Amino acid sequence: MDDVVAVAHGRPVGLDPAAVPAMMRSRAAVEQLVTEGRVVYGITTGFGRFKDRVVSADEVRQLQLNLVRSHAVGVGPDLPEEAVRAMMVARANTLALGYSGVRPAVVQLLLDMLNAGVTPRIPAQGSLGASGDLAPLAHLALVVVGEGEARIGGQLMDGGAALAAAGLRPVVLEAKEGLALLNGTAQMVGMGALFTRRAINLVLTADIAACLSLEALHGTDRAYDARVHALRPHPRQINCADFLRRLLDGSRLLRRDDPRHVQDAYTLRCVPQVHGAVRDAIAYAQWVIDIELNTVNDNPIIFVADDGTIDVISAGNFHGEPVALAMDYGALALTDLGNMSERRCARLVDADSNGGVLPMFLTDRGGLESGLMMAQYTAAALASENKVLAHPASSDSIPTSANVEDHVSMGAAAVRQAGQIVAHVETIVGIELLLAAQGVDFRCRAMGVDAACLGAGTGVAYHLIRERIPFLDADVPLSPHIEAARRLVAEGTLKWAVEERLQMA
Repeated sequence: MDDVVAVAHGRPVGLDPAAVPAMMRSRAAVEQLVTEGRVVYGITTGFGRFKDRVVSADEVRQLQLNLVRSHAVGVGPDLPEEAVRAMMVARANTLALGYSGVRPAVVQLLLDMLNAGVTPRIPAQGSLGASGDLAPLAHLALVVVGEGEARIGGQLMDGGAALAAAGLRPVVLEAKEGLALLNGTAQMVGMGALFTRRAINLVLTADIAACLSLEALHGTDRAYDARVHALRPHPRQINCADFLRRLLDGSRLLRRDDPRHVQDAYTLRCVPQVHGAVRDAIAYAQWVIDIELNTVNDNPIIFVADDGTIDVISAGNFHGEPVALAMDYGALALTDLGNMSERRCARLVDADSNGGVLPMFLTDRGGLESGLMMAQYTAAALASENKVLAHPASSDSIPTSANVEDHVSMGAAAVRQAGQIVAHVETIVGIELLLAAQGVDFRCRAMGVDAACLGAGTGVAYHLIRERIPFLDADVPLSPHIEAARRLVAEGTLKWAVEERLQMA
């Protein structure tokens, strides 16, 4: 997964020479099938409902080009460049496994495009996630043959011109190669890798935000005691509680035993149970993505035995259900992570809910000023929008291709929804960090201490926030500060700084 993320953000990539023999063997098998005139789906036949229409040997090239052109039906906004790059490397890796019947030159062109910064323009919508991500991959394949559109150096141009600008030449597709480029899970698994990496960063940052809120609200860490979680041994709940204890180690802002206040609200007390369950969902997504990235997920699949016997099997590895379910699960989990964070935001700004530990809306001049009231509104708006987006895309299906393709995964929709949710929760958690830091300043002022009284991890987080966002002692437009906090979350800056400090401890 992290290899895909690295390539998506610019790391060069090459073809392992050890992959070439298997690719050449399956390619030779395809050529033999064409020469012998055998009826094989997608090689000497049409596609989908036209699976029974036989195509002559002298038409196989045109068949593949027609497939690419006719399937380029994407609509909607363009996918981000990193998403397209993730798709490209995922597709190249599948083809390089040597069961798809494509020439090494096709894979090499994909890698050369990545290394030269040639990024096909791919509309986000159009995939059903069943016969692979057909529509988006068709837009990718158009550039491979010198058509379509691509960006290079930030400029959008004709696909052939973009290749030429990079010193590359398009390929002429041979039998099976168009189908192999289109028929797979590259969009959902490539974007799924990007989503999962962001989700891992996010859930750890949400742990940090929760602890900073706990200190601002004069909460207790008693509920994070290791003995408690050993009695309910979900491993990631245990890991989460351990991380929270390390974040808060040495804090002097926490509430010690108080018979008048023995326990906190759920969004503070149950962080290990809820955030731990979110970690479970993200770990499942990573498990699925890591498997799917290294699979042969097109159709048909070509097997060549040691004695040269060729067996071609039409099957369904292109069906995106494993990825679709994982993305829906991850999206649902992150929605609840955002719900938890938003409720802590509400507690931070509401003196009635926090027992007067902090002033209403985190301002000394309430009435004349609104303070940070509206920041929680934005968090609430995003949390509510997530509840709509969390509807599982995989619960739907719609038949296509004259009812031949009669069940689809909607995996591409699942990963796009998950991507919207992770972006929203990054903002919600950023808002919590903004509010919690403001609350910590009020607590420290009331106690006559400075931020050195924070925990080992939360202290690092607080100081990093204050490097970007000042204490707000008057009403100001909050959007720039929310954006600064969001970037701390989304770019992983806060998480990495805190983890580095804890590793040194």
